[in-house]
Amino acid sequence: MVQHVSEVDFNEVVLNYEGVVLVDFWATWCGPCKMIAPVVEEVSNEVSNARFVKVDVDQNENLANKYQISSIPTLMIFKNGTPVDTLVGFMPKDSLKAAVVKHL
Repeated sequence: MVQHVSEVDFNEVVLNYEGVVLVDFWATWCGPCKMIAPVVEEVSNEVSNARFVKVDVDQNENLANKYQISSIPTLMIFKNGTPVDTLVGFMPKDSLKAAVVKHL
């Protein structure tokens, strides 16, 4: 399951989490974001020992600026609150799943 987070709960849900979190930085008007959303959802259902969240960059500009999001979709993988990988653009399910699993 993919959880929507904002600047209010980002620290609690992502930075304070002990483990791996994939953060999907997206926007409602972004075509590739809409294409990758079901892929992220599928991977979240298959990888139960990681957390998957979405951040709308238009509603959370401070987070987008903090993590220097200049293209979307940008998928950042955090481990124990630290960014360990950044993926930009659409990618197939197997590639996304492998990127998450390698940090578990």
